[in-house]
Amino acid sequence: MNNKLKVLFSFLMITALAFGFIDIYYPVQTYSFERLHIFLFNLCTGGSILLYYTEGQARVSKTVQLFFLGSLVYAFSAFFLVYPLTILVSVGLYILVEKVRIEKFSFLPLQFFQNRVSVSDKFHQASLLCLSTGIAMASLVILNNEYFKWVTMEKLTLNTFFLGFSFPLSLITLSLVFSMLKKIEGSGRKVIMEACFWTITLGVIIFFVFILFERFIPQIFVTTALFIAVVTVFYLYSTFADKMQQKLFLTSGIGFLIFTAISGILYIFFQMGDDYNPEKTKWLLHMHVFASLYGWNLCGLSLICRFDDFPINLHSPTVIFIHWLTAIVLAPLGVFYGWFAMLAIIGYAFITITLFFSSNYREVSLRGGAVNEKC
Repeated sequence: MNNKLKVLFSFLMITALAFGFIDIYYPVQTYSFERLHIFLFNLCTGGSILLYYTEGQARVSKTVQLFFLGSLVYAFSAFFLVYPLTILVSVGLYILVEKVRIEKFSFLPLQFFQNRVSVSDKFHQASLLCLSTGIAMASLVILNNEYFKWVTMEKLTLNTFFLGFSFPLSLITLSLVFSMLKKIEGSGRKVIMEACFWTITLGVIIFFVFILFERFIPQIFVTTALFIAVVTVFYLYSTFADKMQQKLFLTSGIGFLIFTAISGILYIFFQMGDDYNPEKTKWLLHMHVFASLYGWNLCGLSLICRFDDFPINLHSPTVIFIHWLTAIVLAPLGVFYGWFAMLAIIGYAFITITLFFSSNYREVSLRGGAVNEKC
């Protein structure tokens, strides 16, 4: 990925976090900056990187360019409540995502049921299918809530469905994880890997349905199954993936995912209490969201953008420590205290810029060689 794209995507990701805090400290009654916070990270940046990675070309294709521009129109039209334009653009975005998916895989996702297909490829196609499906479902929710009122449910809100745009990023990151486990797919462990694929992909869909119907006990069972699947992925990855710099970052990312699962289960238990007060558990909800969005998903997106550049010239444990400090401590505290919000944005900018722009060792070696020649 060239530097212009890195600048663009890193700017959008940092801006997305800033919009999340603007919605808290400078709320506007009519408009929700939370939407820009979600869209700029998940749809505009994440969706574009997903399509770019799927096509596997050095140059950005017209398809990816159109998707990126369309996603910006989608984001700001939804923010300014211009829903007819949002729905119109969503049709184009859906077609573009499906075009890339079909060219890479096939019209019908039959590969999900074929044992010869790697688990990594299954997660990859699932991420594209989830993105196109999410775009379509969000449009149906807009039509329902703003115009036709087919269904009335408390949880059937646009912001609930818009959050679903983070799931494709989670799936493509898991595709990266399993791409480093292909060497064990010929063994009996392939059954465990397949079980993880189906548990995670179907589990999140089923969990989302239970959220809509506000069924807490089934949510506990599903999140427990998801937790077990994620811990299994962590075991497989830490045990069998080759030791390299990417592994350290993805291991940290899976740690964020485990934290997300545990905090999600705790939050459901709080919701089940008779004295449940959303204000008293806001801290836990924000820890859960920041760990998922700016912890786990950032690991995946940054590694996709730099995957061919590794090893890169940075002190990995230091960057990982600052990443955890920012996502788990500074950003959640920033919801309540403005100074922590500023520190979170600075910390997140440092992590993003470091991951996107640190030189790789080949570049360092070439520069060193050039200096030696001059000497």
